[in-house]
This record gives sequence, structure tokens and C-alpha cells, in this order.
Amino acid sequence: MRRLLFPLLFASATVSGSLTGCATLTDSTDQTVLVQTILDNREVANVGCILTNQAGRWFVNAPGRVTIRRHSGPLTVDCKREGGASGHDVVASKVNTSGLWGNLLVSAGAGYYVDKNTGAGFDYPATLTVLMHDAPKPADDGATPSGGATQIY
Repeated sequence: MRRLLFPLLFASATVSGSLTGCATLTDSTDQTVLVQTILDNREVANVGCILTNQAGRWFVNAPGRVTIRRHSGPLTVDCKREGGASGHDVVASKVNTSGLWGNLLVSAGAGYYVDKNTGAGFDYPATLTVLMHDAPKPADDGATPSGGATQIY
């Protein structure tokens, strides 16, 4: 009787875990991230940023926090400051292993596939730092300003 009890408990836990998708019931698919922008080795403010992944698009004025939807794919961050400075970064998501072992033991891994679809099992870094670059200045090619005519004063 005792030999049969363990396999029955394991089978019961496996079936119930695979039906419910453990992490989707306990983990949120949302994550709050801090976006900060750096220009010439200094943090700059009042920079508009757009964060995009396959789950949606979010806007934030950096430095600032925004709540985004997790996804297994990368997160793209595009920032632009009045005056022309801009920055671009792509951040990969990583598997959140905090609940992975319990999920694997209880559901024999079935919940991992549910998390991959919902994004609940993935995290982006808590702080996203975007390096900004000044807009290129127009080249001075020596041309005269009024269409080629020389002005005499």
C-alpha cells in the first residue's frame, strides 16, 4: 500500500499542475521597470521613451518608472530628447527561476510552457539604462549661404 501512495500523489500533483499552469496563477505578467537615460556620462531628464515588445507598447518620461507586460521576447527601448539626442537599446528577457523548481516538481514542467506563452515566467532587468547620443550636426562644406552668390558689405 505504501509503495502505491507515492506514485498516486505524484500523478495527482502532475495532472492538477498541468491543468492549472502553476506560475500563471501565482505570478503576474506585469513588471515595473525604471528607465534612465545617460548623455555624456550624466543622467539626463525629460527624455521621452517608448518601450515595445510582442505584448504591447508603453511610454515613459525618463527618468521614470513604467509597468510593462512581460514576454519571452526582447524589449526594445527607444528614447528621444528635445534638441535631437536619441538612444536605442534592446534588452533580452530571462527566465525567472525563482518558481521554476517547484513548478517542475509539481507539474512536471507543464507550467513552464504556459509561462512561455503568457510571459509570467520571464523578467527584464529592473533598471534599463539607455545611452543617448547627440544628433549629428550638419557638415560645414564651405558653401556660401545664399545659393552661391557672394555678399559684399
